Amino acid sequence: MIVSWMLGGLKQRPNAVRREVAAYKSRYLFRRRVKKLQGEGKPVKVVIGCANRTFEGWLNTDFPILDALNPMHWRNIFPRGSIDRILAEHVIEHWTCDEHRVFLKVIRPYISEGGFIRLAVPDGFHPDQSYIDWVKPGGSGPGADDHKILYDYIMIIRILSAEGYGCSLMEYFDEEGQFHCSPWEISDGFVARSADNDPRNRERALSYTSLIVDAYPMGGK
Repeated sequence: MIVSWMLGGLKQRPNAVRREVAAYKSRYLFRRRVKKLQGEGKPVKVVIGCANRTFEGWLNTDFPILDALNPMHWRNIFPRGSIDRILAEHVIEHWTCDEHRVFLKVIRPYISEGGFIRLAVPDGFHPDQSYIDWVKPGGSGPGADDHKILYDYIMIIRILSAEGYGCSLMEYFDEEGQFHCSPWEISDGFVARSADNDPRNRERALSYTSLIVDAYPMGGK
C-alpha cells in the first residue's frame, strides 16, 4: 500500500522528482570533487548562492543543489573539517536572523582548522540615504523586496559572537558615516560589491559598498 502511494506521488509530480534526482546527482559529484581536492592537497573553497556567476578554483553552489540551511545537504557533500573558505556575498540578508543563526550552526562542523567564512551584505550604516533606500528590506533595488534584515557592523558582530565566531571586519561604515577598510585577499573570496571592485564607485567613490566580515569558529566544533 505504501509503495503504491509513493509511486502514485511520483507519477503526479514527475518534474519535481526529476529535479530532486538531478540535485542529488549534483551533490554526489560535488562530494567527489571535494575528495579530489583533498587528495591533491588543495584548498576547498565554496561559494554560496553563486547564481549565474562562476569563480575559478571554487565550488560554485546555488539552491536547490545546496540549500545552505539544510544540514543534510552539507553532510552529503562535505566531510567534517573539509572547507577552507566559504563566500556568501549578499546572501544572508535574504534570511531572517534565526535562519542566519541556523546557517552558522550548520556549517561550523565543516570548516577546517584555520578556515573561515567571508560574508558580504548591504551596509546599514552607509551614509547615503539613496543607497539605504535601494538596499533596505522592501527597498527599490533588485532583490530588495526579499531582504529581511539591513545589517550594520554592530549587529553582525553580535550575532557572530553569540554563535561562537570571532571576526575581522574588512570593509564597513561606522555610526558616524566613516568608512573603514582593511586589506583583504581576493583569493579568500572575491566580493564584487566592494569599494575597489564595484564599477559604480568609479563615478562616485564609495557610492556602493558592502559590509564585509571574515568569521571563523572559536574553540571546538
